This record gives sequence, structure tokens and C-alpha cells, in this order.
Amino acid sequence: MGHGFLPVSRQDMIKQGIEELDFVYVIGDAYVDHPSFGHAIISRVLEARGYHVGIISQPDWRDENSIAILGRPRLAFLISGGNMDSMVNHYYVSGKRRSADAYTPGGVCGKRPDHAVVVYGNLIRRKFKDIPVIIGGIEASLRRLAHYDYWNNALKRSVLLDSQADLISYGMGERSIVEIAEALESGIDIKDICFIPGTVYKTKDISGITGAAQDEYNAVILPSYKEMVHTPEKYAQSFGIQYQNTDPFTGRTLVEEYPQGVYVVQNPPQKPLSTVEMDDIYALPYERSYHPSYEEKGGVPALTEVKFSLISNRGCFGGCSFCALNFHQGRIVQVRSHESILREAENMTKDPDFKGYIHDVGGPTANFRHPSCEKQLKCGVCKDRQCLFPTPCPNLEADHQDYRLLLQKLRALPGVKKVFIRSGIRFDYLLADKDDSFFRELVEHHISGQLKVAPEHISEPVLKRMGKPERSVYDRFVKKYEKLNKQLGKNQFLVPYLMSSHPGSTLKEAVELAEYLRDLGYMPEQVQDFYPTPSTLSTVMYYTGIDPITGDKVYVCRNPHEKNMQRALIQYKNPKNHDLIREALLKAGREDLIGFGEKCLIRPGKREGDSVGKKEIRSKDNKKDNRSKTRFDRVGQKKNKVIRNIHQKKT
Repeated sequence: MGHGFLPVSRQDMIKQGIEELDFVYVIGDAYVDHPSFGHAIISRVLEARGYHVGIISQPDWRDENSIAILGRPRLAFLISGGNMDSMVNHYYVSGKRRSADAYTPGGVCGKRPDHAVVVYGNLIRRKFKDIPVIIGGIEASLRRLAHYDYWNNALKRSVLLDSQADLISYGMGERSIVEIAEALESGIDIKDICFIPGTVYKTKDISGITGAAQDEYNAVILPSYKEMVHTPEKYAQSFGIQYQNTDPFTGRTLVEEYPQGVYVVQNPPQKPLSTVEMDDIYALPYERSYHPSYEEKGGVPALTEVKFSLISNRGCFGGCSFCALNFHQGRIVQVRSHESILREAENMTKDPDFKGYIHDVGGPTANFRHPSCEKQLKCGVCKDRQCLFPTPCPNLEADHQDYRLLLQKLRALPGVKKVFIRSGIRFDYLLADKDDSFFRELVEHHISGQLKVAPEHISEPVLKRMGKPERSVYDRFVKKYEKLNKQLGKNQFLVPYLMSSHPGSTLKEAVELAEYLRDLGYMPEQVQDFYPTPSTLSTVMYYTGIDPITGDKVYVCRNPHEKNMQRALIQYKNPKNHDLIREALLKAGREDLIGFGEKCLIRPGKREGDSVGKKEIRSKDNKKDNRSKTRFDRVGQKKNKVIRNIHQKKT
């Protein structure tokens, strides 16, 4: 346990004997002192270096005095929008407002503004005009250069300019924030702090970082903001360059020009943390709970999911096009030691609320416990290919032995009944491992009735744009999973995550996915429509219609009605979707899937069971087809019901 929460009021400062804070950290989330929350890590890292840090959580952005409750900090204000981008936190992909905010006390909505980093930055500037302001967290990190903003349907400037901040600390930020603090402490003006990896700054003079284009030490000039606004193809070109410069070993400095001679400059990323550094960060004195002032409001819902989970790793070499991890955490996997994780688990078992179940041991991808190959830690990741896509790299080291040993140690701890894995298994990496002992132990010990995996789609043109393995790989995984369950006497299901309307998906591919689900006998209860969030390959495709890596033109479904049709096809058994599915099948030229045969998705007529349908059912032959279809429906419904019951029981 920790040694007390950081100050959130003047009274706290007096109690802790602090006359003046070095940093005031403004956050869009509730104050939760747990290492699953970015603000907790950054504030504790600074505290460990001897700095006094205070927290202002969810200030009233309509009142500039709300930003001054802890006074003027000696060195700087820090800003984070929260663990999620504030716009994703607030809105569904449809644009409808969400009804709950898991990162706010009591799950209440409306406690933070849209585009929180920008609003908080301007709020500080109105109250303290000359104070250094450093922004970070996922929202600032993924908006560090010009980016497409789905909610405004426009290309927006770097958040550094719109927030009026001085610096962005992008990525995970532990190293860069310490270097920034030390530079400020030494008396360096914030405008002169332009040399720290993992930061973005603004300037009007780039003469010192540019030169001959072939010089690997000189900056790369990206297309200007003006060019990108007028020519979306230029944005695709720019993003392709950014994508190839996210590695700390090979990444170049990037420069983006704005009007009035302003340049936004991105330094290369920070180097990955060593295991010792990771261990030190997770050993800091976190309280591992939300601030006690939230108790009367019902606590902070987001803590429930992570309170009894263990973070094992960072970084992901999976390379999914719709994921921003490549831009935020990077592709190089960084891990904690077994000893560090076991110490945390042992402390967890002493918590009065612990019931014997560790909910998760993982990270962005649970079964990535070491870099994909040895050369990454010396030379960085490859610029011209992915580790797993389209097929595993010949240099890939697929090995689960370290992870398997860690899980065995956790299972053996006194007080631990079960250790689950919920943060996601990369199934193609699992199959690439010639030793299936981890796969067997996964099925035997670490599944709560159902295993969630993410094939996302099954159509090859869509999988290609997603950066996901071909369908045959997932089919092999399913067969092996079922075989192991049978051998071990288990009755555990697979729950596949599926996505509709991803760039590259036409109605043809959406129908192909529906047919796959029909043959599988499974209908997902929830479907994720593609959500264009900042700084992903898929979002650039959505905005420009171009694959920024290959330069290929890509079909993009932007029409809300077509989006509804693609989503409805995945849930074709739902009677409410009948009209949309019928329209989609007719547009796709697949009338053969409308009828009473076992392969049909829907029956004829306007709605299932209407007068037209009833008349045709009276046909003797169609009665037989309809009985087959009904039996098929019942099997699927029974399977879905079993999955729900198991999930509810385990939960």
C-alpha cells in the first residue's frame, strides 16, 4: 500500500507540510492512485524524484478559478485528458452521447469537456499566462501532429497548438517527464526544451535540425498542414512517413509546418524501459484505490475491472491497423519480472475484497512476454514489414514458456483460486509456437467459461486492410481450441470479436461474414462498428480512401444507412434487422440468401412472419425447409444462452 494520496486541496498541502507544489496535474478522470491509470504513474514517478505534485481532478472548465485551487506551481502545469480520449469516452461511433462514464465517481457523465486537453490548456492560459504547460496521456499523444477528427469530420491541427501548451510528452512518458522536470529545475526556459526524446515542441526556427535530405541525422519535413487540408492524399503520405518513424532506434525527427511560419517538431520516441525500470515503476507507493472523497458517490467504476488485475507487459507488435498502440506504446514489448508481479499479487491477496480470483495477467496483448526477435532491442523494429502480418516473420521468436511459468507461480500463491486471462490472446502468435504446452494450460486453467479472441472479420480483402491474419489461421485456431477442450473434458466457448464497416468492407464482404456466422451457428450479441479514432492506419484510410502504407485506393463505408446494413448482417437472426438485411442482400445481388432453405439468412416478405411469409410457408416443400431453419436457429440460440449463463455465473 502507499503512504497517502497526493494533495488535492490546500488543506492536504498543509497536512503534508507542502508550502508550494512543483507540479499541478490536471486530469480528466477521477483521481485513482493505481498503476493502471496514467496520472498515477506519472505523479508517483515525479514524487519519487523529490518533486511535490498536486492533483486537480475534473475541474469545472467554465470557471477559471477551478484551476487555481492549489495555487501556481513552481515549475509547470501537467495535463491529461484521461485514460481514454475524451471524445471516445463521450460518444458512440453513431454520435450518440454515452450514458455513463466509468472514469468519473458514480459513473456520472458530463464531468469533463469534449476535447478535454484543449479546454484545460486554454483554461490554464487564461489564469496563468506565462506558466509552462506540458500535455500528455493518450489524448495528447495521438493528436500530437495534424490528425483527422471524426467528431468534427475535419483535419485538425496538432493539439500542441490548439491547447496553447508548450510541450507534449507522448507515449508512456515516464522518462520524458523526468527529463523535462530536471531541465526546468536547472533553469532552462520551457521554450528551449527541444532536445528530449518522446516530446513534441513548437518553434519558428528549424535551421538547426534540417539539412541534406539523405542525412539520417536530419529531420524529415512532412507535408504542411495547409497542403494536407486541401489535399487529403498528402495526409495519407504524411501518416505513412510517421508510421515508419515510431521506433526509438530508427525514428527520425519529424517537422510539420503551419501558417505564420510555425513548425511543430516531433522528436524520436523514448527508448523502451528495461525490466528493472518497469519493476521500479510498479513498486512505487500507490494507494491502489480511488480518492476517499469519492466513497459517498459510489466510487469509480473503472477501478473495479483492474483492481485485481496484473499488468505484465507493454508494447505490441501485433500491428492491427485500427489500433493506436503502435503510435502510443510502440511495437517493442517491455516486461516486468516475475518477482515484481508476484509481489503485487501477494499484496493483492491481502485485500479484504479479494475473493481468490486474479482477473487478468497481461497488457495490450496478454501472450506477448518478450520482443518478437532479438534484433529489436539493438536495432529496432523493421520499417518495411510487420512481425505477424501478412504471415509471421522468419525471425519471429514465438515462445510462451516465460508466460506459462509466470502463470504457474501465480496459481500456486496461497489464497489464489483462479488466474484468468482477459486482456486478449493473439491467436496467430499462439499457433506460431511449436510447443503447445501453454495453449493446453490456457484451456485447462485460465478461461472463465469463454475465451474472447479477435479475428475481427473473415473476408480476405478486409483482413488485409485490418492487418489481421487470413481466415484459415483463425479456422486452425478454432479447431485446435475445440480439440484441447475435448481432450481436457472442458465445455468452454470462443467469443469472437467482430467489426463491421472497416475500410475495405463492402456489402459483399459483409454478406460473406454473415454466411460464416450462419455456418458457425453463432450470432454475436454485440458488434463493434468501426470507430475512426485519431492516429490509426484505419482512420487515415477512412478519411482519405487511401492505404497510407501501400498507396492503394480503399473502399470506405461512410454512409450511415450502409453502416447499419453491414452491422445488421452480422446479427441476421434478429427479427428487428429483417428489412435492413433484405435491402442489403438485394443490393449485393444475393437474393439466393432470401428464402426458406437452410442456407438462407432471412425469409421472404417485409418482416418475418408477415402475411406474405405465412402464405409461402403453407407450401409443403417450404414447410420442410422452415423446420430445418427453425432447428438451426434453436441450436444457435441455445449456444448463445449457454455462453450468457456461464458469463453471468462467473461474473
